[in-house]
Amino acid sequence: MSVLGRLFRREDLHSLAAPYALDALGPDERRRFEKHLSGCDACTSEVRLLSEDAVRLAWSTAAPPPFAMRDRVMSAVRATPQESPGHSPARAPGRSAEAPRRRSHQLPAHVWGTEPLPSARRAPRMRPMFAPFATLTAAAALVVAALFAVQYTQTQDKLDTAQAQARDIADVLSAPDARATADRDAKGQGITAIASASEGRAVVTLSGYEELPGDRVHQLWLMRPDVQPRSLGLFKGDTPLVATGLDKSATSLAVTVEPDGGSEQPTSAPVVQLALESVGFGE
Repeated sequence: MSVLGRLFRREDLHSLAAPYALDALGPDERRRFEKHLSGCDACTSEVRLLSEDAVRLAWSTAAPPPFAMRDRVMSAVRATPQESPGHSPARAPGRSAEAPRRRSHQLPAHVWGTEPLPSARRAPRMRPMFAPFATLTAAAALVVAALFAVQYTQTQDKLDTAQAQARDIADVLSAPDARATADRDAKGQGITAIASASEGRAVVTLSGYEELPGDRVHQLWLMRPDVQPRSLGLFKGDTPLVATGLDKSATSLAVTVEPDGGSEQPTSAPVVQLALESVGFGE
C-alpha cells in the first residue's frame, strides 16, 4: 500500500499536509483533507509553507543548454575557407550564378539553425580584396567555439549538480515514511523539513530570511544528545538543501550564521531550530 494509503488508513490527516501541498492526493483524500483543513490552523500554516517550498523546488533545476549549438559552431569552423589572395575556386555544381553571396564577415546561417548543416559545400567565388574577411571569419568562429566549449562545460557541470540534487529530493519525497514538519516565527522567517527516517535524509528549506552579506552564510547542523553538532551543509539563498546521514538519535536541526565557507562547529547562536520527533527521529 502506498504511503498515502497508510496515512489515510491511520486517520493521520495532519500527515497529508505535504502531499496536499504537492498536489499528490486522490480526489477522495483531497476532499477529506480540505474539510479537515478548514478547522486546523496548524495544517493551514504548514500547507502554506510547503506550497512556497514546492515553488522553489520547481525552479531549482536549470534547463539544459541547446546541445546542437556546439556542433553547428564546429561545423562552421570546418566549412569556412581560408584562401590566399587571387585564388578563385570553381562554383559548386547545381548552384546558380545569380545565387546571393553570403556576407563573408558573418558566421554561416546554419550555425543559428536556419539552414541544414553543409556537406562538401565549396565557398562562393570572391574577389581578392575580400580574402582577409575569410580569415577573420574563421578566426571569429574559432574564438566563438572556444568560448562556447568553456561555457558548455561549466553549464553542464551545473546541470549535472542540479539534476543530482533533484534526484535526491525525489528520493526523499517518495520514501514510504516521508513526513513534513515546519516552523515560522513572528517575523515570517521559517524553516521546513521533509524527512525520511529510513533514508536518513531530509529536504530542508529556509524562507523569509534577509540576504546575508557576501562574507556570511547560513549553515545547517544536526543536533543530537551529548554529541557535538555536525554540519549538514550550507544554504545557497532559497535553494533547498538535502541533508544526509541523519540517524535515529537526531533530535533537531539548527541553522546558524557562519563565515563564508562554513565552520567546523557553530560560532553563533542558532537563528532557528526545528525538532525532528514528529518526523520519526529522536529515538
